[in-house]
Amino acid sequence: MGNKRIPFDADCVYHVYNHGNAEDIIFREDKNYYFFLKRYRKYIAAIADTYAYCLMPNHFHLMVGIKSEEELNRFFKKKYPKRDPQSFPRCFGADLISNQFKNFLISYAKAFNKMYDRRGSLFLDNLNRNKIEDDHYFTQPVRYIHLNPVKHDFVNEPKQWPHSSYNSYLSDKTSLLRREEVLEWFGGRANFIASHKTNPEGF
Repeated sequence: MGNKRIPFDADCVYHVYNHGNAEDIIFREDKNYYFFLKRYRKYIAAIADTYAYCLMPNHFHLMVGIKSEEELNRFFKKKYPKRDPQSFPRCFGADLISNQFKNFLISYAKAFNKMYDRRGSLFLDNLNRNKIEDDHYFTQPVRYIHLNPVKHDFVNEPKQWPHSSYNSYLSDKTSLLRREEVLEWFGGRANFIASHKTNPEGF
C-alpha cells in the first residue's frame, strides 16, 4: 500500500494513485479520460516528468519524476510572484507540490460533478504514493501500471486498453512521456514489449 504521508521531494520518482470515493466511477465516458489528461498536463507537467500512466474506470495510476529544485523554484516563483523566495525550498515536500496535485484533482472533480449533476467528493481524500528509491527497479512500476487493465480482466493484453501510456511507447508521435529514457530502462522497444507479455507482479 502507498503511504499518503510520504512527501513529494525534488528529483525523486513516485508511483502515485487514487480511487474514486467509495469506489465511485471517475471516468464514465471516453471524453472524461481525455479531460483528465488535459487537466494533468495543465497542473502537473510543469512540476513532474511522466514515465507511465493508466486510467481505469474507478482509479488511476501515475509514475512521475518530480523535477529538480531549480526547475521547481522557477515554476513556483512564477506562480507565486509575491511570495518570499526564501520560503520555497522549505515548502516543496510539505505544501506546494502536494497542492498542485490537489488542485489538479479538484479541477477535474468539479468539472465531472457539474457534467453529471453530481455532488460530493469524487476521489478519496488522500493521494497515495510510493517513493521508488532504487533505479534498478524503475521497470517494475511501469509494467505494473500498464498491466493493470489485464490484472482487472478488462483486456487480455495492455495494447488493447486505450487509456494508458503503453501504446505511446509503440508510437513515434510527440508525447510528454519520457519515452526514450523509459525504453532505455528496458533495453529497447523489443524488450519493453516482451516484458509486458508476462503477468503483472505486486507492487
